[in-house]
Amino acid sequence: MSDRHYEPEPALAATAVGGTVDLGVEEAETPKKRPAGPDGPAPQDRPRSLWSDAWRDLRRNPVFIVSGLVILFLVLIALWPSAIASRSPLDCDLSKAQEGSQAGHPFGFDGQGCDVYTRTVHGARTSVAVGVLATLGVAVLGSVLGALAGFFGGIWDSILSRITDVFFAIPVVLGGLVLLSVITSDTVWPVIGFIVLLGWPQLSRIARGAVITAKQHDYVQAARALGASNSRLMLRHIAPNAVAPVIVVATISLGTYIALEATLSYLGVGLKPPSVSWGIDISAASPYVRNAPHALLWPSGALAITVLAFIMLGDAVRDALDPKLR
Repeated sequence: MSDRHYEPEPALAATAVGGTVDLGVEEAETPKKRPAGPDGPAPQDRPRSLWSDAWRDLRRNPVFIVSGLVILFLVLIALWPSAIASRSPLDCDLSKAQEGSQAGHPFGFDGQGCDVYTRTVHGARTSVAVGVLATLGVAVLGSVLGALAGFFGGIWDSILSRITDVFFAIPVVLGGLVLLSVITSDTVWPVIGFIVLLGWPQLSRIARGAVITAKQHDYVQAARALGASNSRLMLRHIAPNAVAPVIVVATISLGTYIALEATLSYLGVGLKPPSVSWGIDISAASPYVRNAPHALLWPSGALAITVLAFIMLGDAVRDALDPKLR
């Protein structure tokens, strides 16, 4: 065998005028790798999910930041009201009834001589508790029933649709006046139960539509063709992609449920004294609003800010989770 020295063929690149240019071996190596770090090769970029994109958008949304801070403050004072209001909301002095602001009592006194500031702070616990517990109950019951109806369809879907039509025909306030007027309990559970009873049809409709849309996707059909069970299809493939609209509607509804509790308490069929509620305080302050408007202003303002904060939070979450709005 003869000793011959073979040289690599030059890498040629065409030019714009029809000629060629020798790039050399190093310049001809087109694949480029990301520089390795001290701990090894640099990781490749991972595709972002809907939830990561939504969280990135929420962090840049001032509406979400403001509403989130307000809600965080409400939750903190609902858990520890004595941190900023050391007095008891039931400690009243009739000699100070309807008096205005004074040292140690910035919001003045109501018609019974109770400190309005203390009652406004302690009223947040009741309102937040009713809103959160009612929303959880509505979300769980409505999502489960709606998801099952949307997934299996057939007779179960028809039955659920007719049941929800019946509940939608019941006026909420009138239903509360009828159902809660026969209950003498002073706890929040009758109000929560009533809200769940009339609130789950809305969430069931949302969950049903989301499941029907998700189960038509190709990845669900592929998983079904590969032999995936119904439970696996529902829990692994459909539910994660159908939960976004349920979260949005539930977040907005939470503020609505807080307002509904205050409305029922104002009408005298919700919470009853000695419970502390913004609705009770608004109802008690209404007859003497001209003499002591502060007793009505502060609980009403706290209620309005709370409801608005949850609605704004729901709007921000909806904008972040809806791909059509990107």
